[in-house]
Amino acid sequence: KVIHQEFGIEQSLMSTIHASTAKQKAVDSRGGSDWRTGRSILNNIIPTSTGAAKAVGRVIPSLKGKMTGMAFRVPTADVSVV
Repeated sequence: KVIHQEFGIEQSLMSTIHASTAKQKAVDSRGGSDWRTGRSILNNIIPTSTGAAKAVGRVIPSLKGKMTGMAFRVPTADVSVV
């Protein structure tokens, strides 16, 4: 809020890091329309989309449409970072 009031925010990028999910493959295989979903989660950091940037725009209306977000799935049992 302070940065937004003092300097203004034109655009921003948000990254989130999450542990792998049960839907992700353990070995490289066909991933459907998105080749990234076919990569093995056991030894790859996989970029994917996130809805977190839209959620921030709903909570802080002055940032609506100014945030872009991306997520990374990492090969670990339990982690989440914004």
